[in-house]
Amino acid sequence: MSATQHRVRAHVALGAGLAALSSTVAVAQPPGETIEGAGEIVITAQKRPELAGEVPLSISVIDGETLQAARLSQADDIAALVPNLRFSATVGENTPIFALRGVSMSDFSLNQAGPVATYYDEVYKGNFAFLGVQLYDLARIEVLRGPQGTLYGKNTTGGAINYLAERPRFENGGYLKAGIGNFGRAEGQGALNLAISSTLAARIAFTAARADGWFRNRLAGSPNLSATREYGVRGSILWKPSDSAELVLRLSTSLQTPQNYGTYSVPGPGGTGAGVYEAYGRGMSYFRTGIGKREIEANFTPRRRARTWSAALTGTFRLSDNLSLVSVTGWDRGSLFVPEDTDGSPTRTLEIPYTDRGTQFGQELRLAYDGDGALSLILGLHHHREDLFNATDLNFWTDLDVDGNGRVDVDDCSANASLMACAISNRFDQRKRSWALFGDAHMKLGTRTGLRGGLRFTRDIGLQAGLTSQLRGVDGVLVATPILPLDRSFAGSNLSGKIGIDHKLADGTMFFASYSRGYRASGFNAQAFFDAAEAGVARPETIDALEAGAKTRLAGNALAVAVTGFHYIYRNQQFLSVDPADATQTLVNLDRSRIYGAEIELEARPTSEIAAQIGVGILHARATQGMIGGLDVSGHSLSNAPSLTLNAAVAATIWERGPARMALRGDASYTSSQFFEIVNIPRLRQPGYALLGASVDYARGPMILSIWGKNLGDKVYFTSSIDLSGFGFDYNHVGTPRTYGATARVSF
Repeated sequence: MSATQHRVRAHVALGAGLAALSSTVAVAQPPGETIEGAGEIVITAQKRPELAGEVPLSISVIDGETLQAARLSQADDIAALVPNLRFSATVGENTPIFALRGVSMSDFSLNQAGPVATYYDEVYKGNFAFLGVQLYDLARIEVLRGPQGTLYGKNTTGGAINYLAERPRFENGGYLKAGIGNFGRAEGQGALNLAISSTLAARIAFTAARADGWFRNRLAGSPNLSATREYGVRGSILWKPSDSAELVLRLSTSLQTPQNYGTYSVPGPGGTGAGVYEAYGRGMSYFRTGIGKREIEANFTPRRRARTWSAALTGTFRLSDNLSLVSVTGWDRGSLFVPEDTDGSPTRTLEIPYTDRGTQFGQELRLAYDGDGALSLILGLHHHREDLFNATDLNFWTDLDVDGNGRVDVDDCSANASLMACAISNRFDQRKRSWALFGDAHMKLGTRTGLRGGLRFTRDIGLQAGLTSQLRGVDGVLVATPILPLDRSFAGSNLSGKIGIDHKLADGTMFFASYSRGYRASGFNAQAFFDAAEAGVARPETIDALEAGAKTRLAGNALAVAVTGFHYIYRNQQFLSVDPADATQTLVNLDRSRIYGAEIELEARPTSEIAAQIGVGILHARATQGMIGGLDVSGHSLSNAPSLTLNAAVAATIWERGPARMALRGDASYTSSQFFEIVNIPRLRQPGYALLGASVDYARGPMILSIWGKNLGDKVYFTSSIDLSGFGFDYNHVGTPRTYGATARVSF
């Protein structure tokens, strides 16, 4: 087969869903180490190179070619390819809150770190401000389900999502890609790889995209919302002075300055404004008459801004034939400004600008022993520190002339006790420090059975410093200081761990089972505005997780199957409790929940020209004990936990002549009904929905031309919902509509 045919076949390969499958992917391995596995992905999820089909845990992998073929560009694209992975986008698609097997962060505050950790090339990204633009020039994405912490990084209760960029190679080459699409989309991506010497290689990659807003603003003179305007650049240098040492330095930056997202804020019986304008004789509440769900009449439309800078240095050193040392050092700086027109109307009933900026530093050392005997071992030290500034403004009815004198100023705010015509804001600095000692061991019990276990000791401390809340008039004049500067802190230690067993039959079928305990540290309430009592500290949350599964290949490796079942007891889940009447928000703990379910992942390759993949996620996630907002929520569904998720894709080469080839790809995903809040308000239930996508690829020589479409059925669906009936509306964040376009890629 020619090199061109290899590229095209890889381009249409289906890698999503089952880690044991898809085309082989080059991976960062310790110097001098190799691993055989034709036709399988090699992964480093357990910090040692392994064939994905032989890893005894539930993991899904999306390889780099599938990322291109499926046109993954934001978080909801990833969720559509992985069973039991969901996300919510209360503050935008590029600041996602992931949910994995029903374990999620029920808090949209920008100071929080979720229970599903995000990593870029092994560097933990602990805050939204550090995420930026990441879905370009990636080798693969690994999604690990269940508690993490005994192998690397930060401890989490839900799982981890690892983005792994392409590494520099000792060869010259690269690619350029350009595309256009509806909503005036124009985009470009590319990478250049250089072999500078026999020991030094470099790679630089970029992405840039612009698109008009798809959320049409019907208010005269106001821009459309939910636009795209972004770029990202990543430079990498690989230095390999010997067979026993290598260093990889990565520097990156990204900038996003689009028109902010629009919201579908559904008026209640009294309209947006809750009858307040009528009560004061100052106009009418708003009812969204004559406009659609993807249309808005928004008068507050500043640009969203997200800026990131990062540096990471990874060193791998072979100390002996059986011993290696890995050092991962990461530094990040980021800022995020999200100006939200929460009411989505020409009134100024409720507007919330969010501000988040900070720096973080992480250092990890791992010592890996892999001897000729039965024992392999990883020991590690982890340190992470994070410093943030966080600010939130709540602007209430700031166009309401309460005293009727023809202007809106501080006197209007002072003239009522309901905070109408007022702006209340809070500010604070947040510091978090985490230290951990962890270890993971694998003991062979014979030729086919293995015992795995790990422990992690974690020490976390945090400080919310100088939390202040101020009430001002629309003109900025101070009215009151509801919360004088105060400090809140926490400190705690935890011992978590995992033990498991795996067994492989003579035909290669593997069975595995494990018990693990996950831990997530305390958190601070970023939504304290009205009283110092709101500035609470949530207790740490824990999960006791049982998991069992099997992986096998059938029909001469033409069919691969992975099945996993799980059962969780979830204690003290951290919840932001929102009072719909007055927007008072407190951070609380839900006493206890029970989660169980399964994932089934299949991939079939009946011929060399056809590949198909199916993923099924089954989930039962219910609170069993606890109060939220004074309501007993026992028996309620957890947020962002649909009972069924399905994903499927098929790719086929339909024509081939000499160096030319044409391939078709189709994909579909289904999400059953779900709630985005624990109270389970019937009107806020998101019904089940399906999304369809397709592409056609034509390749000749080094060039690939593609026509693609996503959400071809133009399905309207929500990715978050909040009850704000005290302001006269329900808040909903709308998923991306139908998009389509064409791209051209040339390799050199």
